[in-house]
Amino acid sequence: MPKQFISKDFLLQSQSAEELYHHYAAHLPIIDYHCHLPPGEIANDINFRNLTHIWLDGDHYKWRALRACGVDEKFITGDASDKQKFLKWAETVPKTIKNPLYHWTQMELKNPFGITDLLDSESAESIWEACNEMLQKPEFSTRGLIKRNKVEVVATTDDPTDSLEHHKKMKGEEDVGFQMVPTFRPDRGMQIEKGTDFISWVNKLEKVADQSISTFRDFLDALKSRHDLFNELGCRASDHGANEPFSEPFTDQQIEGIFSKAMSGNSVSEGESRVFKSAFLYYCGLMDHEKEWVFQLHVGALRNNSSRKVKNLGPDTGFDSIGDFEMARPLSRLLDRLDAEDNLPRVSLYNNNPRDNELFATMIGNFQDGTIPGKLQHGPPWWFMDQKDGIERQVESLSNMGVLSEFIGMTTDSRSFLSYSRHDYFRRIICNILGDDMEKGLIPSDMELIGGIVEKICYQNAADFFRFKSI
Repeated sequence: MPKQFISKDFLLQSQSAEELYHHYAAHLPIIDYHCHLPPGEIANDINFRNLTHIWLDGDHYKWRALRACGVDEKFITGDASDKQKFLKWAETVPKTIKNPLYHWTQMELKNPFGITDLLDSESAESIWEACNEMLQKPEFSTRGLIKRNKVEVVATTDDPTDSLEHHKKMKGEEDVGFQMVPTFRPDRGMQIEKGTDFISWVNKLEKVADQSISTFRDFLDALKSRHDLFNELGCRASDHGANEPFSEPFTDQQIEGIFSKAMSGNSVSEGESRVFKSAFLYYCGLMDHEKEWVFQLHVGALRNNSSRKVKNLGPDTGFDSIGDFEMARPLSRLLDRLDAEDNLPRVSLYNNNPRDNELFATMIGNFQDGTIPGKLQHGPPWWFMDQKDGIERQVESLSNMGVLSEFIGMTTDSRSFLSYSRHDYFRRIICNILGDDMEKGLIPSDMELIGGIVEKICYQNAADFFRFKSI
């Protein structure tokens, strides 16, 4: 009989790694400080109609693999039935060996479903039936899945113009068993080059903030009022997705002119757009510093590359890749402008290009000031780098050029309620790295010392850094 693939010691390649994982990491709660789970699905505690609904809908990783294996779009985002889509995925899974999707697929079947059979065309029917039956049970609802994974905090990603009704609903409930908090994601407010879309967003901000916006200063005041409301609902971080860390020099008078030009319906130049984005990020940093929030910056993705596919399917449908934007000088300028005035908030930087690992690991060291342990973080491996090799490379660069023991560990950055396995994936990998070093004599064979570092990285550092305990 073949050995079970996802065994209790999966990815643990030494006795020290096994002990670190089983005694120090496996039991820890989860702080999921950055994800894209829909707040409404959590607030309403929905059950998913079937495995495709919870597992394949919206999953760009799987979509890209299906396309690469020659699967027609009908079975990915098209009008095929949910079962047909699942069967196509089951046929594709064996082809993904050596891709992290193969690991994640099997881990997500084991937790929460308890299924250890490998998914392929032969096992597909039985797995489909078994999972769909479980998904109708209360313990497999959205809240049920969060609780069974011992998640203490779910930090969703929310536009400043969102009503936050679901967060308000849950804040008024008792004995929820976990915290759901919003994260301030104002990306649409910096996309001044988008013309009427930008104007529409500003008009929406004007309504939800209940104040008129005719100048850039009015715009900032309205953003600030929403920032205040987010804070009241437990928000402890902003998040910014940009191609690069915009940090052009600017004056307030210059920004007022660019804002007025855009709101009048006139096109802004690429240079004006860059200047506006630079000011926008800076002022968001000021607001975050005032409230002791974390300023999260995701940079380096080259998005929507296939114009043909984006035209047919819309943006953000899986046609994004690693970009090669300049990082060092603009990132230094952005951080230094805030730091020079002693207004630099807690910062977590996420790079999408592995070539920037060492750059980010050394950049954060420039602005650590001794006030907060790990005040600046090289955040967890993101997007194309959240796989075994990407995690190992990021951990090694951070260890060599920073302080690994203050690292805030992993987050899902996912739209799927089955992605909590990624925390377990990371925990196994970090324990294997440290266990291997213990076995080789590169670090002390002191289980209490190294185990304590594992506990910090996998749980405590994130809880302290994001101040979720203060909610």
